Amino acid sequence: MNTPDHSRCWLKVLAVVAMLLSGFPRGSLAEERTFRPMYPETKKCDQVDDYHGESIADPYRWLEEADAEDTKAWVVAQNKVTESYLSQLPQRDKFRERLTELWNFERFGTPRQKGGRYFYTRNDGLQNQSVLCVAESLHAEPRVLLDPNQWSKDGTVDLASWIPSDDGKLLAIGVSHAGSDWTEWKVVDVDTGKERSDLLKWVKFSGVAWTPDNSGLYYSRYAEPAPGEELTGANYNQQLYFHRLGESQSSDTLIYERPDQKEWGFQGGVTEDGRYLLIHVWRGTERKSQIFYQDLQEKGPIVELLTGFDADYDYLGNDGKTFYIQTDHSAPRGRVVAIDLDHPEVDAWKEIIPQTEDTLESADLVGDLFFARYLKNACSVVERFHLDGSSAGQVELPGIGSANGFHGERADKETFYSFTNFTTPSSIYRYDLTTGETTLYRAPKVAFDGSDFETKQVFVTSADGVQVPMFIVHKKGLKLDGSHPTMLYGYGGFNISITPGFSLTAAVWLETGGVYAVANIRGGGEFGQAWHEGGTVENKQHVFDDFIAAAEWLQANKYTSAEHLAIRGGSNGGLLVGACMTQRPELFAACAPAVGVLDMLRFHKFTIGWAWISEYGSADDAAQYKILKAYSPLHCLKPGTRYPATLVTTGDHDDRVVPAHSFKYAAALQAAQAADGPPTLIRIETSAGHGGGKPTSKVIEESADVLAFLWSVVK
Repeated sequence: MNTPDHSRCWLKVLAVVAMLLSGFPRGSLAEERTFRPMYPETKKCDQVDDYHGESIADPYRWLEEADAEDTKAWVVAQNKVTESYLSQLPQRDKFRERLTELWNFERFGTPRQKGGRYFYTRNDGLQNQSVLCVAESLHAEPRVLLDPNQWSKDGTVDLASWIPSDDGKLLAIGVSHAGSDWTEWKVVDVDTGKERSDLLKWVKFSGVAWTPDNSGLYYSRYAEPAPGEELTGANYNQQLYFHRLGESQSSDTLIYERPDQKEWGFQGGVTEDGRYLLIHVWRGTERKSQIFYQDLQEKGPIVELLTGFDADYDYLGNDGKTFYIQTDHSAPRGRVVAIDLDHPEVDAWKEIIPQTEDTLESADLVGDLFFARYLKNACSVVERFHLDGSSAGQVELPGIGSANGFHGERADKETFYSFTNFTTPSSIYRYDLTTGETTLYRAPKVAFDGSDFETKQVFVTSADGVQVPMFIVHKKGLKLDGSHPTMLYGYGGFNISITPGFSLTAAVWLETGGVYAVANIRGGGEFGQAWHEGGTVENKQHVFDDFIAAAEWLQANKYTSAEHLAIRGGSNGGLLVGACMTQRPELFAACAPAVGVLDMLRFHKFTIGWAWISEYGSADDAAQYKILKAYSPLHCLKPGTRYPATLVTTGDHDDRVVPAHSFKYAAALQAAQAADGPPTLIRIETSAGHGGGKPTSKVIEESADVLAFLWSVVK
């Protein structure tokens, strides 16, 4: 919901000659690039902070002021240096051309049926934003309902979310500007495509929920931030409101708030029968939650059904007073239980789907079937169950990979899901609940032949003996001689599972002759609660050890060598890259930390950063401070060390992982890099945030730049 999951002192510019950037192997650059970028001078301030009796200098604190004129000038100067460098790479244009060619294919989102109408997104290939279409039947000619490409010239205003009413006559749309997490909600008449007068502002980390009679919406918002605090101000005290259609937001009804619990967040929902208002209560990013409800029919009080943040609880559906809940309560790999509202005590719960050896990633109740999506060694397995918990058999997937979807309602006769893996673009399938038949609904036509490549899964031994899975993708017939440019990707946090999925950027890397590897390190959710907790707070070093072990395995088994290995990750994965390159700089040739959490002593002071304390700990705690400082990428840089070639990427409007993380890290890395070290650059995308809603044109440009930079070093 709000993970840093899936992102975000210069004044001299020296033009870099082409021969310098031709991409010599690491170790020979002269031999390793005799001519280097002339970095802009970054001023230092005298800021020193006291952490439990220890003084820590923060000379680049001024870069936290994103809208300050000095910071803006620094951004411009650094981008000029980076652009001068990248423009000389001969691979850059080739990668951009190939990415543009691959991206130019028609693609669709998974359909959502409401009131007999089907809503789905479509992109003709290179549109900056996908358009939203509506059709009166599954195979009827669709019409464009909304085209976000008309909302801004540069494509930076996007349709972040859309939710049809139950009868399909109205549509709530969430609009985001420049990749911000702040969302404005509006209401559109589906028949005419016209916007109504409703406007909901200062909404973040919240969807909306329609009432069955279309009278209004439930949504959650924060207080309007003070001027200048929109980007970096901390987000506390979320409130749940009801908005009656046609009225001003100022007259909305406050439904629930907890000023005594500023970290609590709320997501409202209405049961399909319209009887109950559900309030899902979250606190930070920890997968522990509460569920409250209100009987709308009797206009009763809000009842605290599941409390204490002792486990994760997800509402799936109900039969009257029987609520079906997915939970990890007494089941670290997940199960489904039925709770009687008249007897909600734990001893009275009825287990519907028991815990298995595999991780229950999600469950959905569609028709009278539960679709339980499991992870088995980081790949999808989908099982069906009747309401009484008896098995209805397995859904036969198209292959080994990742399946997503299976959403719907009790009255539905069909559901849809997508399937993908590393060499197969995502296709959409329709599942008939009556016959159990699966049919292909939409298959993209991408100019990429996945049959030329093979995928294997191996298990590597981490520092403490734990076996860590890793996928490796490469051209068939690869000769294991240690010479292959290899990109190793990881995330390792927030209980997020990294499963096989098709990436156009990875496809270009593979076509060019590279090896692509993905490590399923601890901190993720691939093997349940224990796997996640094995990479949090005091266990966070396990995450880096796992990734380092994966890199060492690739080298020991002759897929690559240190001079040919690049590592990449974003958001929490940016932290992963930053920590590993500072701990083992000799192990990698090139690094690409994107929108990373890189200042582990101050991350909790900005926007939703406080919510990550359950994952990382806090420097405000003396014991946790020592843990954080030991691996904080910003604080582990050592002057005169030869660090790998590095391209830091961020967005100037990232209000999740604020760009100050990347700004300060890049400045410190440039200052610390050995005199004969390879380039350390930062690429700052303007009018962009953590990554969501980024226009296709910007995605292609950034992907080409990252690929060209990494390839020039490791080829």
